[in-house]
Amino acid sequence: MCQLLGLNCNQPTDATFSFSGFSLRAGVTDHHTDGWGIAFFEGSPDARGLRHFVDHLPASTSPVAELLRHYPIKSRNLIAHIRKATQGEVSLQNCHPFVRELWGRYWVFAHNGNLANFAPHLHGHFRPVGDTDSERAFCWLMQELAKSHAQLPSVAELTLTLQELLPQIARHGTFNLLLSNGQALWAHASTQLCYIERRHPFATATLRDQDLSVNFAEHTNPSDRVAVVVTAPLTQNESWTELRNGELAVFVDGQRV
Repeated sequence: MCQLLGLNCNQPTDATFSFSGFSLRAGVTDHHTDGWGIAFFEGSPDARGLRHFVDHLPASTSPVAELLRHYPIKSRNLIAHIRKATQGEVSLQNCHPFVRELWGRYWVFAHNGNLANFAPHLHGHFRPVGDTDSERAFCWLMQELAKSHAQLPSVAELTLTLQELLPQIARHGTFNLLLSNGQALWAHASTQLCYIERRHPFATATLRDQDLSVNFAEHTNPSDRVAVVVTAPLTQNESWTELRNGELAVFVDGQRV
């Protein structure tokens, strides 16, 4: 199946280190070669602008991914995805993460898993462009959020609503997901998802998928906080926490709340 990567930070943070190791799992250190994508918010804490890149080529060989491995990605909220197709052809429209607008904000969604017999009634303006179970789930989720709230609620209220909605999707199969609107990062585990929170005092981290290390103390301030959520740990010398089956975690300003 696919793999997920999410970052949530209290300051715009360089994500090149994490993305470099993650993208190698698309054909070099693993076999997730059916497309990839990344979306990240840029700017102030209330930034609504989004950069969104997808490609049906493997991330390990994609010219767009090569560009981003050298692009100074600095973001407070980021979601990336490398695909191993289970439903839907290998095509651009089926690449995650998917993006929709709700309450005047962009929402970004990526899914790892497989949903059987999931054909919800979509009666609003949220409709899938491709033919994946993942995009159908995202459209239904946006539809139900819009029905539940007249305007953008607080992160706490959104979390309560998601706790009611996500199990209705998860009962159809494997449903690991990342979701962000630029204010927070939500992570729901079905089988495999883990996270780490980096804060002062920062140390050196070494990637599992590449012979590359970074001393974060040289690139951060004492007040910086960074949360990283990923399908399988990115580094070999840090302690990662696994989410339980059915657990929903929300990260704000680089820490779990």
